[in-house]
Amino acid sequence: MKHGSVFIVFFVFGVAMVSALRAEVKLPAIFGDHMVMQQDQKIPVWGWADPGEKVAVTFGAVSSATTAGADGKWRIDLPAVSPGTPPGTLVVNGKNTVTFSDVLVGDVWMCSGQSNMVYGLRHSYHGQEEAKQADYPGIRLFFVVKSAAGSPVDSFAGAPFDSPLQGKWQVCTPETVAKLGDFTDQDEGGFSAVGYVFAKAIHLSTGRPVGMIASYVGGTNASAWTSLAGLKKEPALSTYVQKLTENLENQRLYYSIKWADYVAARHQWVDTYGKAYEAQMQEWSALAREAQKLNEVPPSRPEPPGTPPRNPNSIHALPASLFNGMIAPLIPYALKGVIWYQGEANLGHGREYGILLPALINDWREQWGQGDFPFIFVQLPNCEKPPQAAGDPSIWADLRESQLKTLSLPNTGMAVTIDIGNFDIHPRDKIDVGLRLALSARHVAYGETLVYTGPLYASMKVEGASVRIAFAEDSIGGGLIIGSSPIVDPKAPPVSTTELQGFAIAGEDQVWVWADAKIDGQTILVSSPQVAHPVAVRYAWANNPTCNLYNKEGLPASPFRTDPSK
Repeated sequence: MKHGSVFIVFFVFGVAMVSALRAEVKLPAIFGDHMVMQQDQKIPVWGWADPGEKVAVTFGAVSSATTAGADGKWRIDLPAVSPGTPPGTLVVNGKNTVTFSDVLVGDVWMCSGQSNMVYGLRHSYHGQEEAKQADYPGIRLFFVVKSAAGSPVDSFAGAPFDSPLQGKWQVCTPETVAKLGDFTDQDEGGFSAVGYVFAKAIHLSTGRPVGMIASYVGGTNASAWTSLAGLKKEPALSTYVQKLTENLENQRLYYSIKWADYVAARHQWVDTYGKAYEAQMQEWSALAREAQKLNEVPPSRPEPPGTPPRNPNSIHALPASLFNGMIAPLIPYALKGVIWYQGEANLGHGREYGILLPALINDWREQWGQGDFPFIFVQLPNCEKPPQAAGDPSIWADLRESQLKTLSLPNTGMAVTIDIGNFDIHPRDKIDVGLRLALSARHVAYGETLVYTGPLYASMKVEGASVRIAFAEDSIGGGLIIGSSPIVDPKAPPVSTTELQGFAIAGEDQVWVWADAKIDGQTILVSSPQVAHPVAVRYAWANNPTCNLYNKEGLPASPFRTDPSK
């Protein structure tokens, strides 16, 4: 999986940093100018001060006060702010005063996962046109700088030298959409295409301000995004707990430098070389972009002067490491919900993913303490080679099945994307992904009555030599149809516009053959002359299936099988 060019840095912003700053009231980096605060629920505001220091927080007509504890930590839960509250200033008073201006009240969503969530808007089909029109003052974007940690940290790194827009709230403009994110520099991919399109769709459909927090890293396993406590609650995930414990001990033995020493050395390097290096990087970025436009070889990227200290815990692949570094610092910032696009790094472990993804969702909800906030995820798209036979095994289908089963959790939704992938693990159609996530969110999070998903398998019934397949009533929409993808991949096999494709059928011998399938009212009738006594049906059960069942609203059916997993 592609990671982009961002250097993952482990900043320990724990005791060492906080103790040095306790002379002043301090808040985590998620608070800042242009931020969005969640409407209609209490708003946690927290930070550090001198032990026993009185701290007051005010936003418009609401305010509250507290006293910092013996450890210097404080937290205030402001009363809920109603929708339609005008932009204002959040004021935090202690021995000093901290103010954050142009603060909106609306809905805060987080987009997370791996590289298909990372994938920048400007790389998506029609994405450059979208980016040019991304002038939405009511949408605010926050990009969490990459950071892994061996234990949960209180705050995360600020903006890196070569990406000054990151690590702080930005008003959504064509410039910020193009420059925020992982696929940047010469690629100029920009902010998550899925995240931006989702935020835009929610903003336009609800009329509310939307804050989108981007916390993602390419090529990462779901276990890296789950806390150690969450992993420990599932016995089936004990191997991840063991891996984390063993690797952290190896890290301590391998590196002589201690975490606190590293932080001190890193800060010294920043103070000595940071501004000069930042200027060099800005100059290099401009020259590299100009060289690309002229189809010339770009200049060599500047090397950091003075050799920064080596990171003792570059552990972003370890279980819990990204939760510790990129999720924990956000808690308990009030959210409306989460959108999630991940799973490729867990391929080959589909059944385990059926335990891991629900564990992650339950873990985040418990950590935030907001109840079962909406969690909307992407079911992986078609990818790699088309199947040679109806019974070919498929690690992609196995993982999609685990994602489908995760809908059993409350307040979850799923965007089916089986029709908008291709042979590349990074399909370019991210706009339809974002739009489908938004449809699901409009139902799950906002209670809208609308068709929000394609057909979802509900039941089967054997009728002689045929099997009748029924679907969940609220997934049929205006009716079942033979449809087509919104994006046609010229490399893909042709898809019929007159006959259903993608169905397979088997008897007791579990020998699978391609089946004839016909729409019969609100159901599908499946059969094959090769199977006289059918017992099971599969649909789109392949890495890259040819399939075309939709509802009239243009949403594709999710892959499914009626035979139990073994």
